Amino acid sequence: MTSDNSHNDAAEIQAGKPRASSFHWPHSRHTSAFGDDWFGLRAEKFARFFGTPTFLIGQTLIVGAWIFVNMAGWTKFDIYPFILLNLMFSLQAAYAAPLILLAQTRQADRDKLLSGADAQHREALALASEQRQAIAAQQTAQIVELLTQNTELTELTRKLSKRIEVMTAEVHDKIVRGGAESPGSD
Repeated sequence: MTSDNSHNDAAEIQAGKPRASSFHWPHSRHTSAFGDDWFGLRAEKFARFFGTPTFLIGQTLIVGAWIFVNMAGWTKFDIYPFILLNLMFSLQAAYAAPLILLAQTRQADRDKLLSGADAQHREALALASEQRQAIAAQQTAQIVELLTQNTELTELTRKLSKRIEVMTAEVHDKIVRGGAESPGSD
């Protein structure tokens, strides 16, 4: 792009219009709506951990042990119907849902950024392809012109060769006739 073109794009963006070649708005450095702070990063790690086999197996073992200890009568801190266990699940769900949504929002922001970068890359590839096609068309036209000139030169060379052949034959005939006439005319 030339500086004129980028100046026009900037003017269109300031006027609130998308560029004609793309419906993607240019962007500078991407920052998440939740920032790149420790809380957002930890929330994402925590949300990712919820889906791992380690978490699922660990939670299953803890719940199984909880139920077994209370059903066996070794302790009576949460007897059947396990109200405290239900409260723990509710507490976990109350915190897990917003953290998962936060992680999904951050991932959607990253995906949006990558899709914009991909669109810009596709535009650059399309522009490069158009330039290569224009160069190829120009070179094809030059080759056709050179072939035409070569054909004309070949035809001219053929005509000149034919003319030289005719002239050589004429000179040969004159020399042969002139040489035959000279001794006979003495």
